[in-house]
Amino acid sequence: MADRAPTARELARESVHASILAAARARLTDEGPTQLSLRAVARDVGMVSSAVYRYFPSRDDLLTALLIADYDELGAAVEAADAAAGPRAGARWVAVCRAIRTWSLAHPGDFALLFGSPVPGYAAPRETVEPASRTTLTIVRVVADAQGASASASPSASAGRHGSPVPPTAAPGVVGAAVADGVASLHAFGLDLPEELLLRTLMAWTTVFGVISFELFGHYVGSVSDGAAYFDEVIARLADDLGFAAEFG
Repeated sequence: MADRAPTARELARESVHASILAAARARLTDEGPTQLSLRAVARDVGMVSSAVYRYFPSRDDLLTALLIADYDELGAAVEAADAAAGPRAGARWVAVCRAIRTWSLAHPGDFALLFGSPVPGYAAPRETVEPASRTTLTIVRVVADAQGASASASPSASAGRHGSPVPPTAAPGVVGAAVADGVASLHAFGLDLPEELLLRTLMAWTTVFGVISFELFGHYVGSVSDGAAYFDEVIARLADDLGFAAEFG
């Protein structure tokens, strides 16, 4: 049976819902997530605050909706970049990382909500986990596919940085202990990486977002003169540490 067409009331509600989220996102850019107020958002969309509460009963409900929308938007952009880059892991890696940076620079307030300081008094609910995982899982799949391609080409090749068959470590057993949560998370999504490669992937993931954070919040003044060129150099070195070469188109 064909899906039922939405009613005029449902369409109107969706439109108002979208307007509230758009106004809230603008507030994120202007004021930051800690200052987000339902009353202020209501004024921006020309509604009384009591009307907004019918869509979002609390500030926390609005924050959750924003998190899900932002994570999904970023994830969709990254997944699209990955799909368009072709089959080679090096080209996919560059496309994915650049897509993260492009989206983040275009949405600084949203980036601050997703990856900045936690909003006091707010704890993200479980429903945000799957949207939040989309970008990370795309990165993991690129690395896993690169490992698979490398193993097929040279069965004796080991994952990790070229020329480092014995990786440095802080203490015996530290790698397994450090990435135990990551191993469990990947298994939940039906994925698997050797512990050493997972550690390097986590290092790369946090570095990518750290570099973007420094650029967004003005921490490169006096040190980095070209943010795009520096970012590309960083992701090239990260790819090398993950065992493959970045390919720039």
